Amino acid sequence: MGCRREKSLQISGQGTYNFGMKIKTTLSAFALILTLTACVSTPVSDKDAFIVIPFSQEVAMGEQAYKDLLAKEKVSGNPRLTEVAERVGRRLAATTTMPKLNWEFNVIESNQKNAFALPGGKTAVYTGILAVCENEAGLAAVLGHEIAHVTARHSGQRISQQFLLMGAMTAASISLNNNKQRDFLLGALGLGAMYGITLPFSRSNEAEADQIGLVYMAQAGYDPREAVRFWGRFSELKGDKQTPEFLSTHPADATRLDRLQKYLPAAIRIYESQPQKFGLGATFSPADLAVKEAAPAPAPAKPAQGVETLR
Repeated sequence: MGCRREKSLQISGQGTYNFGMKIKTTLSAFALILTLTACVSTPVSDKDAFIVIPFSQEVAMGEQAYKDLLAKEKVSGNPRLTEVAERVGRRLAATTTMPKLNWEFNVIESNQKNAFALPGGKTAVYTGILAVCENEAGLAAVLGHEIAHVTARHSGQRISQQFLLMGAMTAASISLNNNKQRDFLLGALGLGAMYGITLPFSRSNEAEADQIGLVYMAQAGYDPREAVRFWGRFSELKGDKQTPEFLSTHPADATRLDRLQKYLPAAIRIYESQPQKFGLGATFSPADLAVKEAAPAPAPAKPAQGVETLR
């Protein structure tokens, strides 16, 4: 499916007419941005995405953020966990559309139940989430999801969306310059953009990463059924402490599990067709996952653009 730039430009032209000459320059800039925007198709789901940031810039930002984050975290010295994360990560990355990316996989020693991936393939998993993973296939479900964010360029999509939303707000601010209700209207527009565009967009990225990640783990030879079991365990762990879906960047657990069940039959067929299968792989033992208490942990780093957190 191709991107419809002509339609976007036509809308920009109509907007110029409706707002008047006062914001002609701003909307002309929007038209130029849309003209120069790269049209990409995401892997597996084959969705169109507009991205205004060059991939090389995404990678540079990801590498710097990764360096900063690791400097503030305690990288695990457990050779077995490091080897397993590296092995699972490499197997998954090899099945993607970006196998030659400079992938890097680290284990961070922390009780946090979390993982993240940054543009450029910079990935880390916290020891706290490994207890929920229980085995390699569970870890493949987590890493597959994170790797999918990288290959689908979700960070680039989010940056591009925010860039365009800021431009739209600027245009609205100019058009409302003489309106006595300007501050109120701009506040309402901001809330509308958050709940009507930003949060749904983020949830759609998460759903897409689930779908892509499930295929990656199946192609890598890990039983995709474990992904459903992993997210079920993760949901039980959170209990009732869940943000309502419309206020969250992530789908509700029930929504996520329902979608995974729909994606599962196709993923199982892919898994069954693989010449080499690892099933659930190795199991993590309590000794593997013990976090050694040392000096007080540093204050959490402010999440960089593109850091994915599991919820």
